[in-house]
Amino acid sequence: MRVSGTVPLFATALLALAASGPVPAGAAAESGGGSAHCARQERVHVPGAALQQSACLDDLTTAALAGTPYTDTADQAGLTAKGTRNPTGVPGSQIDGYFPDDSTSNATHGWQHDAQFVIRLPDHWNGGLVVTGSPGNRKQYSTDAAISDRVLAQGYAYAATDKGNTGPDFYRDGKRPGDAIVEWNDRTTQLTRAAKKAVAQRYGRAPRRTYMTGISNAGYLTRWQLENHPELYDGGVDWEGTLWTADGPNLLTSLPTAVAYGLGEADADDLYRAGFARGSEFLWAYHQKAYWGITQKIYRAEFDPSYDSKCPGPSAGSTTDELLAPCASDASYDYAARPASVHRAVARVALSGRIGKPLITLQGDLDTLLPIAADADVYGRMVDDRGRGRLHRSYTVQDGTHTDGLYDTYPDRLRPVLPCYRSAFDVLTAWVEDGTRPPADHTIARPASGDVVNSCSATEATAATRP
Repeated sequence: MRVSGTVPLFATALLALAASGPVPAGAAAESGGGSAHCARQERVHVPGAALQQSACLDDLTTAALAGTPYTDTADQAGLTAKGTRNPTGVPGSQIDGYFPDDSTSNATHGWQHDAQFVIRLPDHWNGGLVVTGSPGNRKQYSTDAAISDRVLAQGYAYAATDKGNTGPDFYRDGKRPGDAIVEWNDRTTQLTRAAKKAVAQRYGRAPRRTYMTGISNAGYLTRWQLENHPELYDGGVDWEGTLWTADGPNLLTSLPTAVAYGLGEADADDLYRAGFARGSEFLWAYHQKAYWGITQKIYRAEFDPSYDSKCPGPSAGSTTDELLAPCASDASYDYAARPASVHRAVARVALSGRIGKPLITLQGDLDTLLPIAADADVYGRMVDDRGRGRLHRSYTVQDGTHTDGLYDTYPDRLRPVLPCYRSAFDVLTAWVEDGTRPPADHTIARPASGDVVNSCSATEATAATRP
């Protein structure tokens, strides 16, 4: 088990600052509205942006942009498996900028300014727009390889937000408990509206279809947007979205048990009762070191800062060891017993299940940060309880876990979720645009052979659970 070799990737993603520098040699000169390449670029003004910079690029994909100011490969660490094949050769325009904000956690481009975004406008447009936010507490380029490359190659315009605050100290943003995550939702709505108008300026008409999607915290954003602003979207794909409910379950009801386990104060049966899957035990040591402690302490600090004001305190840490270390007090954290004010803070960002547009949820059954039994399974029931089951499908990826990078350590025990996500996105667009009814809820089996890094069919059911 190569735990020590994998943990630094997570820490690098937490601490990495985006590269900045001159426009690369491969960048083309800005074009006027009369040419196909980057046509009308000079007319695109992102509504509400305090600053924007445009570039006409020969290729908008990650392989071409690596090492330039137009992406940040360090912030993508651990999200995809080695050997993942991505398309290349998508010319078009890129707009980087930020909306007015008073927090400064995002140092990308040397701006020291939050609410940063990226909008990519391919020359060959299919009439659609894909919007996402950053997973975890990463920044706007974090899903370039996982999401941007493929949707750009399919012809979609693409927009991503840093959610308004970044890094492990995100909880310091705002004045009230819950403010930082409230801002995530607001910034996503803001970018969606602005990107639609930017697309119209570039192509001469508004997008015909707009899809919301994302990983982990951005999967949460996808659920929240389709519940609260369905008028902005035509559908969405939620990849292992974080579940927030005022009375639980949520992160703060499952992770304290994981922290206690890491400190020797709980056993395996306690983890099973908290929702962690049998069969995921080989992943526990890694998550104990890299995820459980830091995740519990920073989200507890966001919603319940008075529980332990000294840990994490004003910062989650300045070194890798400090960042990843758990707060001992979190081992006995009891969300249900916390004051009503804490539950009200979570209620500000809570999900309801009342989606207004088609949504596909995808999660691995070995997710050891957000156990599927306490996350996607619960959210599916919430959607059903709201009478919206006809708009929802939930697909379980056998042997999938929270970050595909772990496949490289356990290729005989895991499979990447990304190819299944890409297939699910195609299932969604066929559902929305062609009226093709998607398969019932089911488990996507891990094949015994073949290229699991790059191939998956979300339509191949092994066990249907809902029509």
